This record gives sequence, structure tokens and C-alpha cells, in this order.
Amino acid sequence: MRSLLVKFSVGAAVLALWSCGGGGSSPTSTSPTSPSPSSSNSNAITIGITSQNGARSFSPSPATAGGQLVVFKNNDSIVHRVMLNDGSLDTGDIAPGATSRELMMPGDGTNYHCTIHPAMVGSVSPNSGGAPPPCQGAYC
Repeated sequence: MRSLLVKFSVGAAVLALWSCGGGGSSPTSTSPTSPSPSSSNSNAITIGITSQNGARSFSPSPATAGGQLVVFKNNDSIVHRVMLNDGSLDTGDIAPGATSRELMMPGDGTNYHCTIHPAMVGSVSPNSGGAPPPCQGAYC
């Protein structure tokens, strides 16, 4: 009986050590609904996703971020996906509480929207200052 208990204990210990890894080569998966910034030491400007509230869905909006790195932080309780109106940048799905990867905003400013909730719109002012470009198209 004691021999069986020892074998069981050793087996459990080996299994625990094996499952903890410690240098295995299994790939790390990234959830498509939880992108994170590409650098924890980033100087990116954060634009908050606040709610489904038209032109007040993002904060700040307009953001003074033309020509700069930006991340979108989802402060809402549902998934959002931000895309520039011209389609040139797309955050992918951003889960509640998650932050997008870093995106370089166009220097001349831009307009963007949530592809899941198209009434959610925002803008970025140009790096030269002044107002964002006029919004044109279906998301204005």
C-alpha cells in the first residue's frame, strides 16, 4: 500500500512539473478579440472607446494625434472594432477592457468609425494643428 502511495506521489509531481513547462516550444496564441499594444514602454496616445454615442463615442475626439502612434482602449462593456474611414487601418476586434495594437495616424489627420457600430465616429487632428479633415462618406 505504501509503495502504491509513493508511486502515485512521484507520478503527480512529475505531471505537475511537466505541465508547468519551463522552456517548451509551444506557440503562444493571441486572441483576436484582445489585441494589446506592441510595446509596454510605448509613448502612444490612448483614445478611449467610451460608448455607443455618435461623435462622443471616443475620448478625446478629435484627438491631437496626427502623425503619432495611437492605441484604442475599450472602456465599454462590448466588443468594438475601429477602422479609418478610408480603410487604411483596422484595429481588429477589441474586447471590453482590452487595448488595440499601436497604429500610426496619418499626419494630415483622419476620421474613423467602429465597424460593428457604424454610428460611432471619431477624428484625429493633423500634426500641423487645426481641425481634422472634413468627414466624407457613409460614416459621417
